[in-house]
Amino acid sequence: MIEFVKLALFAITRNKTRAFLTMLGIIIGVGSVIVMIGIGQGSKKASEDIIRSMGTNLIMVFPGSSSKSGGPVGLGAVDTLTPADADAINAELKDSVSAATSYVRGSKPAVYEDNNWLVGSIAGADANYLQIKAWNLDEGRYFTEQEVRSQAKVCVIGKTVQDNLFPGGEDPVGKTIRIGNLPFEVVGTLERKGGGPMGDQDDTIHAPYTTVMRKIMGRDHINYIMASANGDNMTNLASDEITALLRQRHKLGPGDTDDFTIRRQDDWIQASAQQAQVITILLTVAAGISLIVGGIGIANIMLVSVTERTREIGVRRAMGATQNSIMLQFLIEAIVLALMGGLIGVGLSLGVIELLQLKEVPALVQSWAIVLGIGFSGVVGVAAGFLPAVKAARLDVIDALRYE
Repeated sequence: MIEFVKLALFAITRNKTRAFLTMLGIIIGVGSVIVMIGIGQGSKKASEDIIRSMGTNLIMVFPGSSSKSGGPVGLGAVDTLTPADADAINAELKDSVSAATSYVRGSKPAVYEDNNWLVGSIAGADANYLQIKAWNLDEGRYFTEQEVRSQAKVCVIGKTVQDNLFPGGEDPVGKTIRIGNLPFEVVGTLERKGGGPMGDQDDTIHAPYTTVMRKIMGRDHINYIMASANGDNMTNLASDEITALLRQRHKLGPGDTDDFTIRRQDDWIQASAQQAQVITILLTVAAGISLIVGGIGIANIMLVSVTERTREIGVRRAMGATQNSIMLQFLIEAIVLALMGGLIGVGLSLGVIELLQLKEVPALVQSWAIVLGIGFSGVVGVAAGFLPAVKAARLDVIDALRYE
């Protein structure tokens, strides 16, 4: 077998330019497959990281029942959830739910001295919000339950708001800003969190939900309830217990449809993973076509090689070489050609992924993708070399020796 590999390498190196051009299809195909899988898996991880940044074991309860498409109906137009529902979840479901909060969201301009900024999210919640969102303070403090009950005009600001209202690096804690027409004391700042599914998470101001709901937004109902399960394996139990508790509180009978919709963080992660998987498959199939084209190129060159080396084949047969050895020689030559192209493609793909990572494009090196690429190039080599190998093995010895 080693002798056949040596013969294959000798035949390949005898015409380096043609060998390289023959391998080019395999190089592009294998490299493209690995890069496309890397981009797909990187995008999947980036999406999961963004969703996980929303909170820890997050559960969201929306007002309104589910539509046929799975989304909440009447969000903002129906009023089926109350702050008392969130309080009941906190009080009665301590075994499965670590914390819950009423949540109100809006957008208003904020002003400090000569600086103003249209804040992306004025978030109204209670003191449990940071625990649910797994968010830390940078400095200062968060508002208290007493401030929530008294509708205090205190707030905590995100880094984007801080950068725009206090561009000179001034410490915002203790300063008074105006949200809409109301003055608010800044009691703390949040650590930078980055982008999220709904945009820049740092472009936010947190305040007691009672204050935001009544004094800023001018309404008497909450948008939804946010809760956090006690652990990764408690999300399903927490969702079921929240459902049972709210159905009981809303006096829904056995045949009545829920007047609320529960969405779990795991649901979003699963949907994101499925979407990324579909995209990865499509990209990989498109890249895999290059491998097929490369295999056709190898088969074509190997057929030409058989014709060019007809006399050589005749001499080897006359000296005692069997049909199987001739067939094996050309088959191994095709496999070596494909595997060399595959290895070069792997090297190029690793370089491309490294470059993409430097450009902050989500891409990951997947070891299984490398194995798949090399394995597929080997299969292509076998498939491409089989017909030329059979043709070489079946040549008539006398005719081959006479061939010029």
